[in-house]
Amino acid sequence: MSDTTMQDVTLIHDIFTVIIVVFSVVAHEISHGYMAQFLGDPTARLAGRLSVNPLKHVDPVGSLLVPFVMSLAPGGFILGWAKPVPYNPYNLRDQKWGDSKVALAGPLTNLGIAVFFSILVRVFGTFFTDPVQQIIYLIIGINIVLAIFNLVPIPPLDGSKVLLNSLPLRYRYIGDYLERYSLFIILFFIVFLWRFLVPLAAVVSKLLIGFSLFS
Repeated sequence: MSDTTMQDVTLIHDIFTVIIVVFSVVAHEISHGYMAQFLGDPTARLAGRLSVNPLKHVDPVGSLLVPFVMSLAPGGFILGWAKPVPYNPYNLRDQKWGDSKVALAGPLTNLGIAVFFSILVRVFGTFFTDPVQQIIYLIIGINIVLAIFNLVPIPPLDGSKVLLNSLPLRYRYIGDYLERYSLFIILFFIVFLWRFLVPLAAVVSKLLIGFSLFS
């Protein structure tokens, strides 16, 4: 394969990666809004944010620029985000665990997408061409990464809401501390600690499709 052909293949792979990240983070955010709606808060619906139209959710930096740049960088780690779907926690019927339920809806949606496409490739994989299988593996891998990353208990990631809701009231000040330095903590985590979660992502992908998508 010539260098030009390899470059074309790499570019197509990067474009598909960005597209998958965009739709995966949009699905993640919409699920927060639907869970909030289910629990009694119509804020996302009234704001028009329960739409599947990605233009309503895309953050130019987090949904397009960052994923594309990271897809070009060595290491294969892709990170992205959409505009957060608004909700009012005081409207939720479940005031104790409602915030956690809304938070968990996002990662569980990403995991659900990964499970769906894993079943698809296991049942119908022999009918798919190799490029189609590669796209499906991209979908599965990206959604596993998004699910695991968003469960990390660092604000504003979803795992932080679950953690803080689980703590006694006298320890809630920890949330204020984490929020104050959240950007630096997340960057530190991505650079130095993400490799410790790669084995977990590998285990999840192996359970779903029979082999690891992560080295």
